[in-house]
Amino acid sequence: MTRAPAVVAAVSSVALVAWNNAVLPALRLSSRGRATAGTVLAVGVTGAGLASGLRRDELGLKNFRAGLAWGSAAAAIPIAGYVVALATPSLRRRVSVPDEVRHDFAEWAAAHIPFGTVVTEELLFRGVLTALTDRALTPASATAVRASTFGLWHVHPAHVAGDSVPGTVAFTAIASLVFDWLRARSGSVLAPALLHLAVNVGGALLLRRIQVTAGTGEVPLPPV
Repeated sequence: MTRAPAVVAAVSSVALVAWNNAVLPALRLSSRGRATAGTVLAVGVTGAGLASGLRRDELGLKNFRAGLAWGSAAAAIPIAGYVVALATPSLRRRVSVPDEVRHDFAEWAAAHIPFGTVVTEELLFRGVLTALTDRALTPASATAVRASTFGLWHVHPAHVAGDSVPGTVAFTAIASLVFDWLRARSGSVLAPALLHLAVNVGGALLLRRIQVTAGTGEVPLPPV
């Protein structure tokens, strides 16, 4: 039995962590540049995976109807939570709005988050890394590797944003388990992508609405 699949999965995991915590920050790109670089990387790696023999079903690039159904149902949960928070003054006051603001909100919400975050991370983690780890490891080990890699992927962004690094790593590792579950249930990366999109864009819109209500008209800078 060859150890090659396990080696490829391990190298891929390390490479993803290195990309988001060392390589990408070293490039010193703008927010638009980072979103573009991430999207190009994810699409390129996915294409390379297909060319190397990974199947579309392994990459989650099938079953889009099931992905849409599962993803829409999952996305409704955070959206409902944001609506309730916005409509409830006591909850709205609990939302922390940082002092730092950005002025390119429309581009951020319409392009940077959907492509630079959601498409990039879902193709890389629920697509390629899922295919590689599922081939090489037991289901439990594969899930653990993906969760830990996804958590460590967010170390530098958490540091830049001034968030708790251990807390962010733990939270995003748990989020990976949820995204993985949706991916497995639906057989499609579309399901976790829709939930991911609802959480991130919905959160941005919530903050935008709170700041507009408060009269600032600006939104906080996101993690890079």
